[in-house]
Amino acid sequence: MTLPAASTYRTLADSDDLWWRSAVIYQVYVRSFSDDNGDGTGDLAGVRSRLGYLKQLGVDALWFNPWYPSPLADGGYDVSDYRSIHPSFGTLGEAEALIQDALALGIRTIIDVVPNHVSDQHPWFQAALAAGPGSPERERFWFRPGRGPDGDEPPTRWPSNFAGDTWTRTVNPDGSPGEWYLHLFTPEQPDLNWTHPDVHREHEDILKFWFDRGVAGVRIDSAALLVKDANLPEVPLTPAPGEHPNTDRDELHDIYRSWRAIADSYEGTRVLVGEIWLPDVERFARYLRPDELHTAFNFDFLARPWNAAELHESIETTLSAHAPVGAPSTWVLSNHDVTRPVTRYGREDTTFAFASKRAGTPTDLALGLRRSRAAALITAALPGSLYIYQGDELGLPEVEDIPAELLQDPMHFRSLGIDPGRDGCRVPLPWSGTAPPFGFSPANASTSPWLPQPIGWRELTAEAQQSDPTSMLRLYQSALRIRAEEPDLGDGRFAWLSGAPDVLTFTRGDTFLLVANLSAHPVDLPDHQRVLLTSETLVNGMLPSDSTAWLEVLPSATENSDRPHHSA
Repeated sequence: MTLPAASTYRTLADSDDLWWRSAVIYQVYVRSFSDDNGDGTGDLAGVRSRLGYLKQLGVDALWFNPWYPSPLADGGYDVSDYRSIHPSFGTLGEAEALIQDALALGIRTIIDVVPNHVSDQHPWFQAALAAGPGSPERERFWFRPGRGPDGDEPPTRWPSNFAGDTWTRTVNPDGSPGEWYLHLFTPEQPDLNWTHPDVHREHEDILKFWFDRGVAGVRIDSAALLVKDANLPEVPLTPAPGEHPNTDRDELHDIYRSWRAIADSYEGTRVLVGEIWLPDVERFARYLRPDELHTAFNFDFLARPWNAAELHESIETTLSAHAPVGAPSTWVLSNHDVTRPVTRYGREDTTFAFASKRAGTPTDLALGLRRSRAAALITAALPGSLYIYQGDELGLPEVEDIPAELLQDPMHFRSLGIDPGRDGCRVPLPWSGTAPPFGFSPANASTSPWLPQPIGWRELTAEAQQSDPTSMLRLYQSALRIRAEEPDLGDGRFAWLSGAPDVLTFTRGDTFLLVANLSAHPVDLPDHQRVLLTSETLVNGMLPSDSTAWLEVLPSATENSDRPHHSA
């Protein structure tokens, strides 16, 4: 294929250099979004056909999970070629057209990069296996001899981010046991050696390849894991900051400074977004210094239970962590790795558990939906950017009865079936109609969706919800419209107000006030000029339990805050 010169790709570069500080970003899991050709798998043509829906929803950018060629051992996070598109999703030309079609609607594109590892089918790893011990090809990875008299013990006993081992032994051409290679995830995802210059050059070229095609940013998977201690020590019981052998190493910051220089060399703002899970807020904030990443995912909020004190603490801690480096916070209720909010918030224990979906736990989906609606308005009103995982705007629950023979997530298999895995939040979206595939695939498709959709989703299709003014979809559309229109929302000032126990009350700027009632009883609303939006209908002017209200107030009503103002 002959590609146009990079300069011919349109961008929104000049329109708003600070777009990323307030953006509403919609996560697209392509495989489950929309299937245009009827093969049961979502594709880029399907996404292009739904751009009008995304524009109407009110999003500013799309974040795509990996769309590259991959054996799909881990849902695409095992990449075999970064400069092409998985054939089930389409072609590079279709990706370029999608980026431009979205830009024409004012919607930017963010893509996923996975720098910690590649697929075991990647040409580099295949060359390393063929070249054998001591070869230059193996220096791009972590090949090591085993321990013990016969080398039959792995080089370390590092824990895996999935269940199972972190080292796999190779087999020599003569059938004898060979070296071991490191994989913090599955054996199909060998870790790269970031001390090797080829690894640095390759990823810098990958960034340029996609920035040249109009991509507005990259989300960096497992961003704190790239660098390893070359001595391969065991993980200390309580590692000192920066001394963990494979997480949050200080050398990471030089990598991201070089990436930031590349991003800044392009017209407009091309953002770097890190997936960073760190309990140390000071270490977390270092990644957001002005010459490193623009933003990082804030997972603390989605990890908290449905409790006013817990959410208050999470918001305060998050804003305080970001303030010293001047970076905006990000807010997210779920993603492709976690239990959907409608299910999680409907359980007695609403805390987040990455290691287990806890299938079979009693769940009140009506309560979960109510709380999810309230939570959506809380996150949409907080300062910074907002991420929405596809289907959360429809109030989809976790699907927990997928037949075992259809499950595909490696977390399920590596836990020997104890963990049902993440497939339950990856079920294809319902768009229209009263029976599967609910418009996900064409009506005449001969292949069923790659994961089965519950028949009960007939009431949750986008088509059904669009005609229901009380639906979750309409709530999201209203919230994002108001967010775009209200100058005090998005990035900017924030302050707490004193309120009743189990009630969150904060202001944004001079005239916006949020009240979230997490108590068991209705509460009175404070004095206000106008109700902008509520997650549930008011009862005799009072805000019901598990509900949120957005209010317009007089400027004087926001002056008596009980906390210092945060501003970005």
